[in-house]
Amino acid sequence: MNTSKLHTSLRLLGATVMLTLLGACAATRTQEATGEYIDDTLITTQVKAAILGEPTLKAAEINVETFKGRVQLSGFVSSRPQMETAVKVARGIKGVSGVSNDMRLK
Repeated sequence: MNTSKLHTSLRLLGATVMLTLLGACAATRTQEATGEYIDDTLITTQVKAAILGEPTLKAAEINVETFKGRVQLSGFVSSRPQMETAVKVARGIKGVSGVSNDMRLK
């Protein structure tokens, strides 16, 4: 194989690898892109901190998950007012596009 064909083959291989890597980082309906994952991790951390900082929710067992800006609250609370407070706290966090309330009363 001459040098020209080798260089062309290497460029084609390099381009193929780059396109494959870029495609792996792209978001789909059921999978987040890298940036979205980092944003969601930050939102989850902020929601958890805000819930822990709320005196009326300290004893609640609330789980927080975030996917593409939508927060899901699950777990157990002792009263409806606690449930409503948790949802309100989550909605108050920057970047939250919606809140799904899957909490249950103890």
